[in-house]
Amino acid sequence: MSFHSIYAHGFARVAACVTTSHVADPTANTKAIIAAAKTCDAQSVAVAVFSELCLSGYAIEDLVKQDPLLDAVERGLASIVEASSGLMTVLIVGAPLRFGNRIYNCAVVLHRGRILGVVPKIYLPTYREFYEGRHFASGAGIAGEAVAIGKLQAPFGTDLLFAAEDVPGLTIGVEICEDMWVPVTPASELALAGASVLINLSGSPITIGRARSRALLCQSTSARCLAAYVYSAAGAGESTTDLAWDGQTSIYENGVLLAEGERFRQDGQITMADVDLDLLRQERALMGTFDDNRRQREALFRKVTFALKPPSVDIGFLRKVERFPFVPSDEHLLEQDCYEAYNIQVAGLVQRMRATGTKRVVIGVSGGLDSTHALIVAAKAVDLLGLPRENILAYTMPGFATGSESKTNALALMKALQTTWQELDIRTTATQMLKDIDHPFGKGEKVYDVTFENVQAGLRTDYLFRLANHHGGIVIGTGDLSELALGWCTYGVGDQMAHYNVNAGVPKTLIQHLIRWVIASKQFSRDVNGTLASILSAEISPELVPVKPGEKPQSTEASVGPYELQDFNLFYTLRFGLRPSKIAFMAFQAWKDVAEGEWPPAFPADKRRAYDLKEIRRWLEVFLRRFFAFSQFKRSAMPNGPKVSAGGSLSPRGDWRAPSDSSAAAWLEDLERNVPS
Repeated sequence: MSFHSIYAHGFARVAACVTTSHVADPTANTKAIIAAAKTCDAQSVAVAVFSELCLSGYAIEDLVKQDPLLDAVERGLASIVEASSGLMTVLIVGAPLRFGNRIYNCAVVLHRGRILGVVPKIYLPTYREFYEGRHFASGAGIAGEAVAIGKLQAPFGTDLLFAAEDVPGLTIGVEICEDMWVPVTPASELALAGASVLINLSGSPITIGRARSRALLCQSTSARCLAAYVYSAAGAGESTTDLAWDGQTSIYENGVLLAEGERFRQDGQITMADVDLDLLRQERALMGTFDDNRRQREALFRKVTFALKPPSVDIGFLRKVERFPFVPSDEHLLEQDCYEAYNIQVAGLVQRMRATGTKRVVIGVSGGLDSTHALIVAAKAVDLLGLPRENILAYTMPGFATGSESKTNALALMKALQTTWQELDIRTTATQMLKDIDHPFGKGEKVYDVTFENVQAGLRTDYLFRLANHHGGIVIGTGDLSELALGWCTYGVGDQMAHYNVNAGVPKTLIQHLIRWVIASKQFSRDVNGTLASILSAEISPELVPVKPGEKPQSTEASVGPYELQDFNLFYTLRFGLRPSKIAFMAFQAWKDVAEGEWPPAFPADKRRAYDLKEIRRWLEVFLRRFFAFSQFKRSAMPNGPKVSAGGSLSPRGDWRAPSDSSAAAWLEDLERNVPS
């Protein structure tokens, strides 16, 4: 398959379809369904669901018991079966069908000229406006049966699953309308039996507030079942004798809304999204209690297989992919995330200080984003503890490459926060150490190697720990989650170590938004906010290597890659364990065009960038080498700090346990084999 095909990367396109209903006119409804089916096929949809009883109309009352209508439904199904012979899409349509001595409200699953199976509705609402018990029999307990539909034969029962032979992870389970409103739903059993894509054909007349209830049930079912959930409700054209219809459509995946249609349309609509089958499989494997729950059940299901034969070419990508998976582009979600993240950090430090009886904290402040954020976390923590800000012992420690802007910002911030502050110039001590170890710089040579850099980083940390001893405080770590992932920190006596690291669970791309939130929510005074704004505009640099006048300062991202890409790689590696080739595909979708998709609120226009596949591949390789083959030994000895993001933490006592001497070969092989260079 082409690298650019969604079906090469564990995605499948699904659709929720609403056709304009023709009351008690199966022939007209059949034509509408076939037209929508052809549209779905043209869009390479794998699975398309239509609304409940769409072949006959839902609100036809006793007409459903008339043989002429049921005969017309069977003829309509035969026409759809014939039309489907040349279509890729699995079609799931609603129809009243005769079986034995009763009539059943059914979902009929069709594909490539055959009926794969028929699933009868189990729970029949017979209360308030509903009267289904008058017309239909429940499918409860029906298993292992077959039904004749005209000249066609098909498996019949509530024990059916439909699995694609050639699309790993695509297994369909079907329930009908009221089935999702009961405490223990058929969808739960279907998911435990292996269904990854759950389907609900719904009639569901609309009343005030019902759309919210449907959305809540769809979302919660997809989250509990670790599944995709595709929902289609009856719309325009249904009888309005006593009821009204809104044609609600929605597609959820593991609790996340992927797509929803417009309600109250006066014509049909097709709502499509690309669901991530790999993500669902990984979530089920990761969450062991899902399988533990399955083992408590004894339900047996028949599996009907089919060959989807999906396209191998680029068909586009119908799915929102956040450029910054740790940073939602929705303003309200971002505000909530920042509120929670900041307060998690503050609460973590407050508890550590209470537990240890510590009254003072010691922190190094460089004027960069990480130490800035750690300092404002410390300021809020001492405020909550009722301690004076003077108990924050803040130090700026200029070295050989410290810029005047960062130093000015550091001093301004420490003063504005009313901390106890001091400047400790480490250059004399660093020069002496370099002389003592016989480093060329100690002899006057301009050699700026890793030893030169780490002498500075190590001395700063050494000073902080001794100052903590001297003043009875604890050292606050400032290194972030992204740096831990890439191993971009000096091990041991360096910025990898602290008594407590408030930033250990915060990715680099989130920190700038946290600082913006602190400014916007007026956590501190105006002069503090002014300095924070100035720090936000500076380039990320370790400032360890001197530069000549007019030259750009040392850039972290030039060495380890753009943090916006590396945080993307980290999220999908740590949270979902996806293949590098899939991560590259998703990164390309998210980052290929500056003008496409949404950016986080207040993200500076002049810092918005795009990346081609070559750049994405290059930096992903750097990530894989550093994450899997290099930096674990630093994480294995990392200090305590709170988990902040649902994306995960890298603590060896938390989300991530790995050997320090592992290889990156398997991940690099996937990248080499499956991502064009």
